Amino acid sequence: MTSEAGSIRAIYRYPVKGLSPQALDRTPLSVGLTIPADRLYAIENGPSGFDADTPAYFPKQRFIMLMRNERLASLRTDFDEVSHTLTIESEGREATRADLRTKEGRLAVEAFFRRFMPKELRGPPKVLAGRNGHSFSDVARKVVSIINLASVAAVENAVGAPVNPLRFRGNLYVANWPAWREFDLLDQILSIGKTAQVKIVKRIQRCAATDVDPDTGIRDQTIPRTLLENFDHTDCGVYAEVVEAGEIAVGDSIRHDAQ
Repeated sequence: MTSEAGSIRAIYRYPVKGLSPQALDRTPLSVGLTIPADRLYAIENGPSGFDADTPAYFPKQRFIMLMRNERLASLRTDFDEVSHTLTIESEGREATRADLRTKEGRLAVEAFFRRFMPKELRGPPKVLAGRNGHSFSDVARKVVSIINLASVAAVENAVGAPVNPLRFRGNLYVANWPAWREFDLLDQILSIGKTAQVKIVKRIQRCAATDVDPDTGIRDQTIPRTLLENFDHTDCGVYAEVVEAGEIAVGDSIRHDAQ
């Protein structure tokens, strides 16, 4: 028996932590890994102690990120997975185009951020690269984040103003679930498309990064407070671990097959 099948409305990844989302039509999922190239790079905000040869989880405060650096949302970035070229647009113009695999490319990106946000840097910015499947995620586990669009709509009703779902910086956006259905699925296995399966492992607690409008970079909402005052929690979305590989695409079903 299958109940309450959702539908994948959108797929996103964030090649550089804190920078623009990149929409995907489809993507492979591999067991125990994130969406390919999701949070593959990060920009260190002063020395963090990160060692690329033995990559380990570090809290997001060690990097430039929206929770503290809302001006990042005013940038438009694009990433080419084949060439690892990052393009940064600022104020409607291309500011930097660089291959993040090269020293020269990383230096160019670091120079841009020294100019763009000098007062917010605690030390020299440094482009860091994930190796061996490392992701600069907000959690130590390698996960895919899932956002229920009906839950976002419930937050929107509580706010009394439009809430762009991209505030929640998720990987998979799901339609056709009731609001907060995702919380009922904790520890459950979901099937996506033909073969992929994920296990819901954790609710996502929201921080002040969601207060920032992803189009303008203006901190114009108080999303965690709105969640707490209206729903008695500060969570929106869930983390899932991939337990069965497969390709997924926009439009695929996402379902809990009752045992």
